Amino acid sequence: MMMAGNVLKILVTGANGQLGQELVRLPAPPDIEIAGFGRGELDVTDPEQCRNVIGSYKPEVVIHCAAYTKVDQAESEPDEAYRVNADGTRNAALAAEQIGAKFVYISTDYVFDGRADAPYRENDRTDPQSVYGKSKLAGEQWVQSLSCRYFIVRTSWVYGKYGSNFVKTMLRLAEERDRLKVVDDQVGSPTYTLDLAQFLLELVQTDHYGIFHASNTGACSWYEFAKAIFEERGMIVPVEPCKTDEFPRPAPRPAYSVLDHGAIRAHGLKPLRPWREALRHYLQNSE
Repeated sequence: MMMAGNVLKILVTGANGQLGQELVRLPAPPDIEIAGFGRGELDVTDPEQCRNVIGSYKPEVVIHCAAYTKVDQAESEPDEAYRVNADGTRNAALAAEQIGAKFVYISTDYVFDGRADAPYRENDRTDPQSVYGKSKLAGEQWVQSLSCRYFIVRTSWVYGKYGSNFVKTMLRLAEERDRLKVVDDQVGSPTYTLDLAQFLLELVQTDHYGIFHASNTGACSWYEFAKAIFEERGMIVPVEPCKTDEFPRPAPRPAYSVLDHGAIRAHGLKPLRPWREALRHYLQNSE
């Protein structure tokens, strides 16, 4: 495909979300042009709008960040979760395919059952336990059946400068309460949106199509993550470990969802830095 003046044009859906904003605001190199479209400009549940917006911008790459991410609410409104995560992904993938664009789908550790005792590999069997996880897996399946040149990027425990997330919640609660209780029987890998966004920019410039697991390296429990946040901030906050069943939630959480980065290693791509180092960078660069 010809690239106008050798500039790689990237269109980002869901540009107002945590990762979408990170991508759109990333200082991109001069040979990359990133245009972000939020729901106001591009509603992925509208097939015609997908065709029109993606067709008129003519990107070489579509990074599909638009998603329904209310994990607990999805249990009581499954139709809405599927409308966005499955149907919306189908619409965006079809529109990208019609103009021959590469398609990146951001997926999740929730496609696994969380019962493993070793990091999940890209080709491990999926078995989502929540409506959210099932709807995201349905999106993956649409991408695989419709797109010739796709990257499915599963990530986990995402936080960053934009939007609400666990790090911001912990810092807020530390101001409001004398002590905190955080679950220690869920283990995963925190992922910093800045590192994920930079990885995606590297990935889309390759032809290494397929499924990738991308999270910051290493793993921790939510309890260990919370303790690290306060340590890095130099705050003394009493944090007590507790069990998941002490905090019943509508959607089941994977007890273990560490992702193995086999595809990143196999293709010689740069791994995301250790999670604690990423956390330190985020806290030093956030207000």
